[in-house]
Amino acid sequence: MTVTTQPPGTGGPTARPTRAVLRDSLTVGVSVGISGVAFGAAGAGAHLTVTQTCALSLLLFTGASQFALVAALAAGAAPVAAVAGALLLGVRNAFYGMRLAERLQLPSALRPLAAHLVIDETAAVTLAQPDRRTARLGFTTTGVSIFALWNLTTLLGALGADALGDPARYGLDAAGPAVFLALLAPRLRDPHERGVAAAAVLLVLAGTLLLPTGVPVLLALAAVPLAVRRGRTAR
Repeated sequence: MTVTTQPPGTGGPTARPTRAVLRDSLTVGVSVGISGVAFGAAGAGAHLTVTQTCALSLLLFTGASQFALVAALAAGAAPVAAVAGALLLGVRNAFYGMRLAERLQLPSALRPLAAHLVIDETAAVTLAQPDRRTARLGFTTTGVSIFALWNLTTLLGALGADALGDPARYGLDAAGPAVFLALLAPRLRDPHERGVAAAAVLLVLAGTLLLPTGVPVLLALAAVPLAVRRGRTAR
């Protein structure tokens, strides 16, 4: 009997069917992409123009960082403080990128384009695949579908909120934070992750009473080393 082997990353007996990868990737892409409506409304709530709101989705495209930026601006934070908070939240994508670069092994010419699609969801779908072929397919499908839908729904949300008038009158100013919390909550399964979230909330609430607008969000980062230290002690 002759046994054939395949090079690593090219597929094999454990490789997933293309249809399954596409189904899972598009499911994530659609479910996340439509949340751009909330960001469009949040942008209008922060008194950004439709063009400015859409530019953030087109050029920044980091979800949580976008919401943090417009939330800080809506609260009256200085632009520098708002941008600093958004940048700190976006740093995690650089770490995702290092891991995904090793997994995907994309040609040099494609890496700048791929870097723009490195977000939580594309990283999760890519790293869940068993080989390089399906990892590339999952990354591309998830990234392109989210990017296209997110930008389209951002436009729709911004236009809709702009047509309604002041979003604060209808509660649309809370849409961004609400969607962000809804996306985040199911991921907090580990006790230490919940500890980070709880400590961050307490720090933000306490800081809101004492510190200038925009600073409490940055203060929440202090919860991370506290929770990490607690986790190491528990081990």
